[in-house]
Order: sequence, then C-alpha cells, then structure tokens
Amino acid sequence: MDEVKITVRDFDFYYGTNKVLHAISLDIPKNRVTALIGPSGCGKSTFLRSINRMNDIIPGIRVDGKILVDDVDVYGSGIDVVSLRRRVGMVFQKSNPFPKSIYENVAYGLRINGLRDKRKLDEAVSRSLDRAALLDEVKDRLNASALALSGGQQQRLCIARALAVDPDVLLMDEPASALDPIATQKIEELVFDLKKNYTIVIVTHNMQQAARVSDRTAFFMLGKLVEYDDTRTIFMNPSVKLTEDYITGRFG
Repeated sequence: MDEVKITVRDFDFYYGTNKVLHAISLDIPKNRVTALIGPSGCGKSTFLRSINRMNDIIPGIRVDGKILVDDVDVYGSGIDVVSLRRRVGMVFQKSNPFPKSIYENVAYGLRINGLRDKRKLDEAVSRSLDRAALLDEVKDRLNASALALSGGQQQRLCIARALAVDPDVLLMDEPASALDPIATQKIEELVFDLKKNYTIVIVTHNMQQAARVSDRTAFFMLGKLVEYDDTRTIFMNPSVKLTEDYITGRFG
C-alpha cells in the first residue's frame, strides 16, 4: 500500500450558504499522480484549491471537515498559509508568467523567501527549469522576456516557478487545456516524470489524459465524490454505473 500524503475526511465547502462540496473523504498517495475528473461545475477545482487554501481569497467561504497534509490539518489554527502554499504548489489552467525575464520568473519565489546568493539562485533556477523539461530550450536566453515563449513553454515555466521553492505537493488545474497536442504531450510526459519527487493532484476534463498520466482517479459529480480507485479500475471496471456512464461519454 502506498504511503498517504494527503488525507481528506468529511470535507464540506460552502460559498456563502451554497454548499458545493459534500463530505469528501479520500487518501491521496505520496509520489503518485491523482486525477480529479467530472463534468464542469462538479467541484473538482474547488476541491483542488482547498488543499492549499487558494479559495481563502474568496469572501464568504466556509469549510467543515479536515484536509491533512503529512498529518497536519491545513485548516487548523495557527497554520501559516504562506508556508503551506510553499509546500503545496499550484499550476493554473492558463499559464501566467510574470512580465519579467525567464530567469526572474523562476527566481521570484526564492527571492521572496529571502534567498540573495547569486550562485544559489543560479543553481536553483537551472535545476527547476531542468525538472520542468525546459532548460535545454531556454538556457541561452534566460534574460529574455518570459512572455516571448510559446504557450506550452510558458506553462512549463510556470511549473518550474512552482518547483523552485521545493514543494512536496504540486496541484495542477487543467494544466494542458489551453495547449496544442504537442505541447500537451510534453506536459503529460513531465507530469509522469515529476511524480518521482512530488505528489501530484491534477484536474483534467480530458479522459484520455487522466488515463495516461494518473495512478489514481477520483470522479466527482455535483460536489460529491462518486468513486475513487486505481485509474485502471476506474476506466476498465468502475463499480458505480454513473462513473461508467461519464467515462463512456453518455453524459458530461
């Protein structure tokens, strides 16, 4: 049995009086890729953003239940949200590089955390770009604007930026949905590779992508977790009829 990295128990999420997640419970294994699938508006992105409290910026939200990362309740009193987000990084659907150089995009989080040593910054930037499978493409133009990169390169740059501060967990909200097939394939290969060092949770609308990159798959519907199992089981032999209907394209 895989070691558990994230434990979720009876997690409810409210926007004001509107309850959008209902008693979600699951264990997310360490150094594996867990895919969250389901139709639009089913709560999977809200759930993903709950893990590093990215939803906190929305007024009027409320949660019940627990999300534990390494047995620490992320909604517990005294939790430093900044250090939580350092450990639980996030990559968004739309790549969002800063209007700075490629180098400064990756170094940004390190500088905020007080790293000033040029040699250490150089090493961290190179290592992060390498882990994001981007170094070979940009090593001769680190001072060029990040905005000059292609869409796929910008997304890998955002992954490098998230990796630079050495997180344990990487949350990815449809990281390839805006990309062409070749760039998408690069992101998928990267995700597969990164799980050696990181625990990855990825939201995707693309069934084939979930089947290709993930070890476990959670199917959400109307804010509820319908089924959660090994990806192969979910796609080949789901135990819930609703899961089968969704995966075979009968709805959604």
